[in-house]
Amino acid sequence: MADVLDINDAVDIDVEDEGEQSVLRLKDKVVSRKGRGFGPGEGRQHEKIRGYESIEAGDRDHGDEPGPQKSVEGWILFVTSVHEEATEEDLSKKFSEYGTIKNISINLDRRTGFLKGYALIEYGSYGEASVAREALNGSSLLGQTVGVDWCFVKGPKKTKKRSKRH
Repeated sequence: MADVLDINDAVDIDVEDEGEQSVLRLKDKVVSRKGRGFGPGEGRQHEKIRGYESIEAGDRDHGDEPGPQKSVEGWILFVTSVHEEATEEDLSKKFSEYGTIKNISINLDRRTGFLKGYALIEYGSYGEASVAREALNGSSLLGQTVGVDWCFVKGPKKTKKRSKRH
């Protein structure tokens, strides 16, 4: 972030003539601002922001309805209660039956080196991810029942409810 000093009005100061008066007059006109987007190039900076890519409604369009949301890359499933000794191969073998897996992300505990108990499985299409979610939620992996659900979910619309107090 940048610190910017804006001078509100053009002030001609001759330091030799006025001394402290000119400095005080200058201090009154100065406004200190912090952050992005200040200065002469302000308009151009905001136009650059509009150029970022966004997530498009691909396979499934919900509008404002609650439900699963696509990440930038694809549809991600959150797998819970995964056995601590499960490997990426075990997960890949089980989940690849329902479609092409784009990415598998498993996190290991630094202290023990075992799986933390959850994994993220990414599919390219909504149909593949949805079928895998329905089929594998509650299924067994290495003797443990796993839970499979959407990783990103858009919740219901928030409405302001006012409770009446008596």
